[in-house]
Amino acid sequence: MSDLFRTKTPAPVAARRRAPLTTATLKASAVTVGALAGLMVVLQVLNSLSGAALTRNLGIHPRSGDGLLGIVFAPLLHGSWTHLWANLVLVLILGFLVMLGGARQFVGVTAVVWIVSGLGVWLTAPSNSVTIGASVLVFGWLAYLVVRGVFTRDGWQIALGLVLLVLWGSMFWTGIAGAAFGPGQVSWQGHLFGAIGGVLAAFLVARADGGARRPLLPRR
Repeated sequence: MSDLFRTKTPAPVAARRRAPLTTATLKASAVTVGALAGLMVVLQVLNSLSGAALTRNLGIHPRSGDGLLGIVFAPLLHGSWTHLWANLVLVLILGFLVMLGGARQFVGVTAVVWIVSGLGVWLTAPSNSVTIGASVLVFGWLAYLVVRGVFTRDGWQIALGLVLLVLWGSMFWTGIAGAAFGPGQVSWQGHLFGAIGGVLAAFLVARADGGARRPLLPRR
């Protein structure tokens, strides 16, 4: 199971972390994340044509047996085109950055965020609500990228995390605390548990790579 979170196929830790990005890696990252975004667009077309039937049937209905199916599909669905476009840019940017760690790691990180956020919403959201949207992935990937360097003790990853925190860190406040005390149309539960899933994924990646015990600076 830990192999799913490793950066690449087995190699010395330092070599894995210092391996240069290749054109093939960048292309594979762009294609994979672009395909995921394209799937969201296709599903939004179908959702619009069906009068939001996908939302009703495949969203997360809290504490309902049928609602468990929503854990699988909810992050791919959106309530409107505005809702989709609001998430799509960050899905592309953050998903691309996560994918640079390799396809296997991308799947592992995304699976943790997907499951933790889905179960969290299913357990804690209001009973009469239906939750959908890729923002759970956005918050999960962002949290993963921000804290990953803390666990791996890798200087470049810490620097990237700080840059992302400056650019989009305010989302953690507005999307969780702000939404929790707002009018109730935004799923702060999804954002919160997505972020928790991202932190958990960062820990698992560091442990799989042996980075949680690696000093930030080499000892002399």
